[in-house]
Amino acid sequence: MTDRKADPRDPRPLIGEPLSLDLLNTRWTGTPVNDLLAGPEGLGIWLASAGLAARCPAGDAGLAALREAREALAAVVRDLDEHGAPGAEAVAGLNEVLRHGRLRRELGPQGPAESAEVDRPEWLAAWLAADDLLGLLGQGAHRIKKCAHEACILHFFDTSQNGRRRWCSMAVCGNRAKAARHYEKVKA
Repeated sequence: MTDRKADPRDPRPLIGEPLSLDLLNTRWTGTPVNDLLAGPEGLGIWLASAGLAARCPAGDAGLAALREAREALAAVVRDLDEHGAPGAEAVAGLNEVLRHGRLRRELGPQGPAESAEVDRPEWLAAWLAADDLLGLLGQGAHRIKKCAHEACILHFFDTSQNGRRRWCSMAVCGNRAKAARHYEKVKA
């Protein structure tokens, strides 16, 4: 889809997940919760990290569209986590974002080609993220996971062979959990 290389200014603790989850992960734990999409500069950073800077406008309208898409994605993922399937309200929210675009397929000089078309340019990144979530759901909704650390709000797509990945990052959240268990053993 795009050439993705994290922008060096990107402060997020988990980068490089599939586009839909990468958009969800623009919010991460902190007091208050950190939000990369709090302003236009963060939008530019996210678009660059997602490999979309050359294709998507970084203005206020694009920021509003991405925030709407992030809320729709969050509702679907939250329902998956809590109920095993998205509810009617979450489905309606995601479908509202998806209504802004479509996938166009055609035969080109190099063979079959597909491209995203949106009704307004500011919806391209939002639509691509929503469409990406559909692809992940098709691969297995059970592999879309929230980090198991109680203080973490990040999500990831579990590509492990046995589907038992628990942490957004073993180096961060996994080690915190191990250290807490060790401390409890030593304290007891």
